[in-house]
Amino acid sequence: MPAKTAVSAPWPPRTVIRRSSGLRTLESALHRGGLGPVVGVDEVGRGACAGPLVVAACALGPKRVEGLAALDDSKKLSAKAREELFPLIRRHALDYHLVFISAAEVDRRGVHAANIEGMRRAVAGLSARPGYVLSDGFRVPGLPVPSLPVVGGDATAACIAAASVLAKVSRDRLMVRLDSQHPGYGFAEHKGYSTAAHNAALAEFGPCSQHRYSFVNVRRVAEFGSVDRGGGPCDRMETHFEEPFTDDKDR
Repeated sequence: MPAKTAVSAPWPPRTVIRRSSGLRTLESALHRGGLGPVVGVDEVGRGACAGPLVVAACALGPKRVEGLAALDDSKKLSAKAREELFPLIRRHALDYHLVFISAAEVDRRGVHAANIEGMRRAVAGLSARPGYVLSDGFRVPGLPVPSLPVVGGDATAACIAAASVLAKVSRDRLMVRLDSQHPGYGFAEHKGYSTAAHNAALAEFGPCSQHRYSFVNVRRVAEFGSVDRGGGPCDRMETHFEEPFTDDKDR
């Protein structure tokens, strides 16, 4: 009788998606496949023409936590709900890391390049190496572990939703502080996004150090002293530089 040959197990392990309520289906499947801890990564401030880009990475445990039952896409939550979830996420998360990318760094790298690099740095800043990374929408090359971009991830995976809340609350709090340092622009209200009131303040006062000069409406004021006052998202002119980031950790 011929000798039996050993058959190696496939890698990564086959995962089965089971029916599950809420945002835990994908993460639960990865944990069952031995690919935990699962880290979610998301960014806030990509479309703002002032203030930093804030990126968060967050790992949640495989078990549901009752205190995080209200977790959802940060854009669907009220400011009050996000503030209530913020300390709960920090308390129950296995690990998290926040990266703040200044307006000047966004100008030098370009928005998309800064966003991807910020996601890499957020994952690198975690205390423990993750087993798998889920990113919101964008593929993140250069990660040392398997990863998957998830379209609409902050409404699909709990760890991405948690990262979204951490980034959103952290950025909103910072913009409120910047409002007192740069009065007149209304940063506390519009958080640096291109609203009609923000563009009117830009036209009156000109850009400050927190504005992104690579955004067309800011550059137009800086160069010509005029701006389109209708709200809407800022147009962007991206540049790409290989400059080091300044990041910060909120523990």
